[in-house]
Amino acid sequence: MLRTLLVVALMATAVPAIAPSSSAPAASVTAAATVCSVSCDTRDPSTARQDTFPVPDKTQNGRRISLHLSDADAMAWGSIDNGGAGDSVWLDRSWDGGSSWDGLLGKASIPATWTGTRTLMYNLADPSHHKRGMVRACGDASGIQCTEWVRLKACDVVCDGETANVGDAVPVPSAALSGRTISLHADQRGMLWGTISGGAAGDEIWLDRSWDEGVSWPGGSSLGRTSTPGGASSARTALFTSRDIRSLMYAGSVRACGRAVTGSNGSCTQWARPAADRAAAAADALMYSYQPDTAWWPSSWWNSAVAVTTMMDWMARSGRTQEYGWVVDRTFEVNKVAFPAGVKSSDAIEGHFISRAIDDAAWWGLAWVKAYDLTGNPKYRDEAVIIANYVNGFWDTSTCGGGVWWDRERTYKNAVTSGLYVRLAASLHNRLPGDTTWLNRAVTGWNWFAASGLINAAGLVNDGLTTACANNGQTVYTYNQGLAIGASLEVWRATGNANALAASRRLADAAISSPVLTRGGILTESCDAADRTCDDNGKQFKGVFMRYLGDLADATGEAGYRTYARTQADSIWNADRDSLNRIGQRWSGQTSSAYPNARDWRTQASGLGALIAATG
Repeated sequence: MLRTLLVVALMATAVPAIAPSSSAPAASVTAAATVCSVSCDTRDPSTARQDTFPVPDKTQNGRRISLHLSDADAMAWGSIDNGGAGDSVWLDRSWDGGSSWDGLLGKASIPATWTGTRTLMYNLADPSHHKRGMVRACGDASGIQCTEWVRLKACDVVCDGETANVGDAVPVPSAALSGRTISLHADQRGMLWGTISGGAAGDEIWLDRSWDEGVSWPGGSSLGRTSTPGGASSARTALFTSRDIRSLMYAGSVRACGRAVTGSNGSCTQWARPAADRAAAAADALMYSYQPDTAWWPSSWWNSAVAVTTMMDWMARSGRTQEYGWVVDRTFEVNKVAFPAGVKSSDAIEGHFISRAIDDAAWWGLAWVKAYDLTGNPKYRDEAVIIANYVNGFWDTSTCGGGVWWDRERTYKNAVTSGLYVRLAASLHNRLPGDTTWLNRAVTGWNWFAASGLINAAGLVNDGLTTACANNGQTVYTYNQGLAIGASLEVWRATGNANALAASRRLADAAISSPVLTRGGILTESCDAADRTCDDNGKQFKGVFMRYLGDLADATGEAGYRTYARTQADSIWNADRDSLNRIGQRWSGQTSSAYPNARDWRTQASGLGALIAATG
């Protein structure tokens, strides 16, 4: 159904204020940068999944100039036919509604003995830089002629221009103007429209849509502009989406704007994203920072592993793989190769997601276990085995009787690396029929962890061990606590041993009841304090805890764990979220001018973990 809608969802726009001729001012043409989405510019048209002709051809001295479009690929190309040697064809692409454009893209000339040629394919959107563009085909056959410009109509479940809403919510406060009320509305599908009321005939209402969180909105101004008809005091626009999923443009921002018939002033609401479903809205905002060309959330290697795992958690929970399922394989295929130091991590990535940081590799191992669960594709499980074997190479009994070294230099035995190892080993056993190797490693690993001294007398997990193999008393981080919950829980699934499940419960209960991790009912990282700022690692810790607490709630049906998760979700939604559904580091919402509440994709992934755990 969705694909059918997308095939016909094209919008041709007249050439805005520029003539398709050789007399176009040189200043209007800008240098073209290569744009990459899932595919990069200059893809071969023979690989296109569709070939449609969205606008009429143009002729020049008997030559036919055509614009071709594959909406399934969100790419276009041009062709010239019935010509002779030396005739040429190219694309122009504009990012600002036609005020300027990248010219001569893919320019190709007809060779001798041929009568036609075509350009290569070019993207209509640049999702990594939050830009949607439009294109036209131009040809030179002793004179230049261009087709009309084409911009894809944005489509989500349905496309721009629908008129019937399904439900009605007002995501941001209305704006006032000369006694009129200007409101932005969202329905259950995430479609948005604007209304103006309390006015007079001639009042106007429209939407603006921005793909860069309200910084600019070229090509998205005055959408659905509508005038209040005679004898009426209100009007509304058609419906528009904040996402264009075939262009991989997620988390667009929309506002409603209006103008009174008297006077020259107008007024607009705040920018907003639809928020009918908490977790879906947070997932969409997380995807705003994903870069399809490089296939990660820059610039944190292990954090990206956790972020893509969180997205898969949401897809598994919601069943909504249609919008984002491509992210899993894209992240896998692009990143499984080697990268030099400084490209994806301060360490070199040596292939198969492996580097000198043993814990970083293990995070990716857990990601591919989740990918296997989500898709059933054994290549992800096989990759997790490769990673797990690498991590197992740093299990060592000669120091402290066991545990996994944190780094290749074998400088530190800590909770995070060993907790990851146990969870990964037990997960592989539970997904490899007939396995005994990973089972033995998981059981051995958990028994060592439980007896190592990492868990203190209060049931909380300190960061690591001293050189004398004692608890080092360092910070109790939420993600270490969460990994211990998840490790013992997966061992219980592997063995049925009630002691392992009891350990998982004790760890969860300790975190919920301890003022070290839970303050005023809200999960709190040590760096959440009002006089501190979390680094890029700490920003994502709480989401890891919530993933494994939610896993425990699913496994046990214990209402208290779900209640705790819902308390976190409510606080996030009511106190720690802005109108664009961006979630901060401090789930209480506490902030200060000296130490503001940080917001970025890491805090977004962490908050999404809590929203997912609250469902079920």
